Amino acid sequence: MEEPMRFTRPISIATFGALLILAGCQDEQTQQAGFAFPPPQVSVTTVKAEDVPITNDLPGRIAATRTAEVRPRATGIIIERIFEQGSQVKEGDVLYRIDPASFQVQVTSAEATLRRAKAVQAQARTTADRQEQLRKSNVASAQAYDDAVAQLAQADADVAIAEASLATAKLNLEYTDVKAPISGRIGRALITEGALVSANGTENLATIQQLDPVYADFTQSATDLMRLRKALEDGDLMAENNSADVKLMLDDGSEYPHPGKLLFSEAAVDETTGQVTLRGEFPNPDGDLLPGMYVRVQIVQGLERNAVLVPQQAVQRDASGSALVYVVSADNKAGTRNVRVGRAAGTRWVITDGLKDGEKIIVEGFQKVQPGGEVVPAEWDPNAVAKAAEGEAGKTEGGEGAAKTGEADKAAGGEGAANTEQTEQAK
Repeated sequence: MEEPMRFTRPISIATFGALLILAGCQDEQTQQAGFAFPPPQVSVTTVKAEDVPITNDLPGRIAATRTAEVRPRATGIIIERIFEQGSQVKEGDVLYRIDPASFQVQVTSAEATLRRAKAVQAQARTTADRQEQLRKSNVASAQAYDDAVAQLAQADADVAIAEASLATAKLNLEYTDVKAPISGRIGRALITEGALVSANGTENLATIQQLDPVYADFTQSATDLMRLRKALEDGDLMAENNSADVKLMLDDGSEYPHPGKLLFSEAAVDETTGQVTLRGEFPNPDGDLLPGMYVRVQIVQGLERNAVLVPQQAVQRDASGSALVYVVSADNKAGTRNVRVGRAAGTRWVITDGLKDGEKIIVEGFQKVQPGGEVVPAEWDPNAVAKAAEGEAGKTEGGEGAAKTGEADKAAGGEGAANTEQTEQAK
């Protein structure tokens, strides 16, 4: 029994080794016979040259188009506040009232002074007329006539002084109603009833800001601005009607629905930052934009002609950090090509060198591609991911609805069975 057992294991090992060698020979023969893996499928897009607007995203702040501080023009005690804080006011609306009693007394005094001056004037005019008649009759002397004329002129001057004094008194009385100098939104009241204000003081009663339209002040590097202007002069860029479209991006990333217009750029460069200040004007009918609000300003400052753009995901980096893309030739062979990447235009890169109009590049599937290898190209759909997500969401909603329907049917069936059982028990 021991002799056969001794030769069983070596024979089995030799047989297994022979089988492995035979399998290896078959695989080698299969590969030599041409049974290779099929070429990978990739998504490609055709490069097209197009005119691309040069849009710069710059930081900015909202500012009111007009700002006025409400100040008193008469000295007195504030007896009433008329306006509602934070409301809209119109130019000429009464905001505060100053105690008018003393000013009314001044008006009354000025009116009395004017009446007295007019009485003296009437008497002087009568005397001057009488002296003129007497002089024509050679009854009065020339000296008496000259004195009468001088008294009339003095009376006329006194009347003019009295009229000016009355106008001043009425104006001061009118100033007891503190009115809005401009239309806009008024802020909080900075002074209360009972406070003493002075016409020569520096106190501010309230602040009014005009918020429709509003300004957006933003800055741009002087170097970038000079580069754009030089490109326009050289003809590398083109501008439309020498105007600039301006859009706002709010702090939460949403776009402000009302476009604006560029008003001017500062004539000087800030020596501390090297920035140039620009100003845009935006309508604000709903009051969404408030002074001091941080925004991002997108300004179109030119149009780049015949620019080559590719999706950002199509640009790869090699070990040295150089940008490259996979280009598909006419015979569906893939190869790498170094490119020079410029600025970003949305979700695409502007390629300044390395690609030409009409070439095909790989957007998806380049992980499976070997340089020089054959590929099966298919047109890239940029909305494929969104469509797939919508399809998955629809399936999920349908599955949940079916599950809920099944559960409801099961519950209904269970209730029906329970009712049947109760009926039979009752019988």
